[in-house]
Amino acid sequence: MTRSRPFQQVDVFTAVPYRGNPLAVVLDGDGLDTAAMQRFAQWTNLSETTFLLPPTDPSADYRVRIFTPGCELPFAGHPTLGSCHAWLRAGGKPKSPGRVMQQCQAGLVPIRRDAERLAFAAPAMQRSSPSPSVLARVAAALKLQARQVLAAQSLDNGTVWLGLLLDDVDTVLALAPDHRALKALGHKIGVAAVPSATAATALIGRSNREAQAFAGSTQTRSASASEATVGLEVRAFASCIGVEEDPVTGSLNASLAQWLIEDGHLPAHYVAGQGQCLGRDGQVHIARDAEGQVWVGGDVVTCIDGNVTL
Repeated sequence: MTRSRPFQQVDVFTAVPYRGNPLAVVLDGDGLDTAAMQRFAQWTNLSETTFLLPPTDPSADYRVRIFTPGCELPFAGHPTLGSCHAWLRAGGKPKSPGRVMQQCQAGLVPIRRDAERLAFAAPAMQRSSPSPSVLARVAAALKLQARQVLAAQSLDNGTVWLGLLLDDVDTVLALAPDHRALKALGHKIGVAAVPSATAATALIGRSNREAQAFAGSTQTRSASASEATVGLEVRAFASCIGVEEDPVTGSLNASLAQWLIEDGHLPAHYVAGQGQCLGRDGQVHIARDAEGQVWVGGDVVTCIDGNVTL
């Protein structure tokens, strides 16, 4: 039996509506089975759709199930921030002031509130080097030369990405992948490049701890962008789950931050930019605290508020 359920559609990693990554949020998913959730996620045709449910873990504030048009995900970044924003806006009251605890299939994810911006704690990440044969096939599908790939890692924080660090921001922005070939490979691919000024700052930071207080990025985005500067340019290709290119990707940016900060390519605080090639201007705020925890933050705005019949 279908019924009316509260619904929001929000835009994540932007303070300007329609410039980030949209998310559909069904605020009451109680009674819906997996098939119904998947069917609705396919219908919205957004990169992710979420369903909020009562938590089964007593320490959690709410539980979320996350669906792409093609499958369910144990964890994803922009659905985490977007779902939390929608839950709070609908009157959700966290058990701990200043912190929301989300339960998802990957486990518990803490979300903190810094002023009006939300940030989630990047889940523990495992990484490994991809095989040369896999890397060669991925590079061919992306139409990359071997010399343009500076480093590559398989990154798993509940969702798996093959991360490639490329030689130049222009290389990232010029990519025109063979999406059919990427889909056949079955890998979600994240590509990124560090602007030269940011790379220089990171090197200074590695040799001088005090310099990290001033570490940041100095490449300014287009005049239409916000005042924040960009220290990493990112694109995400996920044809294998029904999304050719994701506008702004929290899980990928979380993994990239854990990898690239640890290996000295980036400072402990920076802003990642994503979505330019799709007409978006997403900005992901990265900060690693003194304990080594990476926090992934972004603005969220509500675009649609109403009800859906499900």
